[in-house]
Amino acid sequence: MSKIKIKKVVLAYSGGLDTSIILKWLQDEYDCEVVTFTADIGQGEEVEPARAKAEAAGVKEIYIDDLREEFARDYVFPMFRANAIYEGEYLLGTSIARPLIAKRQIEIANETGADAVSHGATGKGNDQVRFELGYYALKPDVQVIAPWREWDLNSREKLMAYAETHGIPVEQKRGKKSPYSMDANLLHISYEGGILEDPWAAPEEDMWRWTVSPQNAPDVPTIIELAYERGDIVAIDGERMTPAQVMVHLNTLAGSHGIGRDDIVENRFVGMKSRGCYETPAGTVMLKGHRAMESLTLDREATHLKDELMPRYAKLVYNGFWWSPEREMLQAMVDASQKTVNGRVRLKLYKGSVMVEGRESASDSLFDASIATFEDDEGAYNQQDAEGFIKLNALRLRIAAARKAK
Repeated sequence: MSKIKIKKVVLAYSGGLDTSIILKWLQDEYDCEVVTFTADIGQGEEVEPARAKAEAAGVKEIYIDDLREEFARDYVFPMFRANAIYEGEYLLGTSIARPLIAKRQIEIANETGADAVSHGATGKGNDQVRFELGYYALKPDVQVIAPWREWDLNSREKLMAYAETHGIPVEQKRGKKSPYSMDANLLHISYEGGILEDPWAAPEEDMWRWTVSPQNAPDVPTIIELAYERGDIVAIDGERMTPAQVMVHLNTLAGSHGIGRDDIVENRFVGMKSRGCYETPAGTVMLKGHRAMESLTLDREATHLKDELMPRYAKLVYNGFWWSPEREMLQAMVDASQKTVNGRVRLKLYKGSVMVEGRESASDSLFDASIATFEDDEGAYNQQDAEGFIKLNALRLRIAAARKAK
């Protein structure tokens, strides 16, 4: 099958082996100009070296963008207002990064006049879906090139041979190379592959990068205070912080207490089950704190409605539908609910756990001690009202029971 004619393509480029090979492959297979885009979303690695590698490959237009604040502010924080968790465990660390990368690629395509975009996701995973749904939502007529669905370089040996044949430098890192496929950003670091492909095998302790073992965490807990405005953390222990600063601080602090480890078998959008391990220190603390703040300030039925819709929201993010109208509708509802989610939460971090120690809201608390007290409420609540309330709610049960008795 003949290839479509491409003049210029924007490649999501890390500078690693895979995307370096993809860069050369695009130049040769499509005879096109390649624009590289490298995003710093808090992965903890230097991104500037990608520039020298791209220049050595003959790339003329190179974009290296610091997107950490945008990622935290416009993607992670809105998602945490929804308390989103996929399948009850996964805090969506990889999923939430893809729409931002896709958005910036399309912006660069528009700026440079490119007619195509490309990514390094494989044909087995979720990321190909997340990237491409984003591309099409933001630029419907864009051409998408997914090398892993086209080429036959489907093993590390073939990739290495291709690199050698075409003079692509391969860094030989000192020390033990990680056997895992890893993805990192401000929200998490993930691990797949290696022994993790056996769901019965326990992850090796030296795999974890961001968290100490809970057994080796400090014997003295740390107490922190999170300040919330409209559902977002704006300060920690009285110090105002930007969203990205909040996440960096909580990753370090919670990670030192062994908080945020997860070992999950999840259902991928493409149909297979996949086992992955995740470290999400900041996200684990953020979720606990946000739910505590909502418990004090959010109406009961609003809380329950959010909880009913949350799995749908999480599934949309996981499956790559961040730019869909239904996700935006849900986000508008979630954001509207956060107007009163203001106040402070006190948390204890200790040996892998996050415990709520207190919460208060001077302006928006719905907790009324004069009603909730077990002591004399001085007439604030008439306990006799409960009798009619119970009988009305029991009416259908009594009717059903009477019918069965007949």
